[in-house]
Amino acid sequence: MNFDHELTCLIAGVVGVLIIASLITRILLKKARSEGARMTLENVAARTRAWWGMVIIFTLAILMGITGTVILFGLLSFMALREFITLTPTRPGDHRTLFWVFFVITPLHYWYVLDEWYGMYSIFIPVYAFMFVPMRSALAGDCEHFLERSAKIQWGLLICVYSVSHAPALLSLQIPGYIGENAKLLFWFVIIVEISDVLQYVWGKTCGKHKVAPKVSPNKTWEGLIGGGLSTVVIGASLWWVTPFTLMQAAAMTAMVVLLGFLGGLIMSAIKRDRGVKDWGHAIAGHGGVMDRLDSLSFAAPIFFHVTRYALIPPSVIVLP
Repeated sequence: MNFDHELTCLIAGVVGVLIIASLITRILLKKARSEGARMTLENVAARTRAWWGMVIIFTLAILMGITGTVILFGLLSFMALREFITLTPTRPGDHRTLFWVFFVITPLHYWYVLDEWYGMYSIFIPVYAFMFVPMRSALAGDCEHFLERSAKIQWGLLICVYSVSHAPALLSLQIPGYIGENAKLLFWFVIIVEISDVLQYVWGKTCGKHKVAPKVSPNKTWEGLIGGGLSTVVIGASLWWVTPFTLMQAAAMTAMVVLLGFLGGLIMSAIKRDRGVKDWGHAIAGHGGVMDRLDSLSFAAPIFFHVTRYALIPPSVIVLP
């Protein structure tokens, strides 16, 4: 993978922001007087430490090329799917189906992504796995809540595996004039998704008054969405030089990712509220579970992938293996 000057600058910029955030948090902790302020800052410090770990792991995967990146996202999908199934419990009749889902379908799907076999990884889960799941469960002979159980497994596969896999699949796009530079596009996309969540949270905490969907996610406000979204668009557009987009295209793509990520987070929050929990898990200190970090990405990645693919790659260049 081409580890060029622009990718170096991008990684250095992220590390620089984390260093500044860590220093500011440490200084504010020392000056904190009230217990409430200290608890808030300790939460911020825990989140910052978690970000350090995630950035280091993600950067190492990027440096290892498409193989390391696909393996990383494959493991994340596996962990996210485990959280999803844990919070949406099935029955003993689905155990063999789940074995196939976790240990055959998920790794096979990511193998197709690694092999850059677009024709297969684009339909493997939404067609073949979608049909296989209820077939295998029906053979177990357990009819109680059958439709609900099958739908849970299908949903988990589509969101946690299929959708998330479109992020590393960005590395396989053969964009004219951008060959071998897709690591920057993936890094840019992940930065936009995550910084959008952070800025919406900050704007919501400082200016938020009007709830978007108070029964689903009380912390999501219109002020957070608009303020955080516009701030993210400015950042995304300012980084257009690391992408294959023009300035205006980068701004438009950022706006699309922000909106999709927001709606994705809202949908996954609705599922958590339905299950009566705050987080998907506790795998990441200060951030909850893996799915809590992938909820926005899982809804933004597939649409971002396909819009990029069809907008930047001429039909004559697109070849379906």
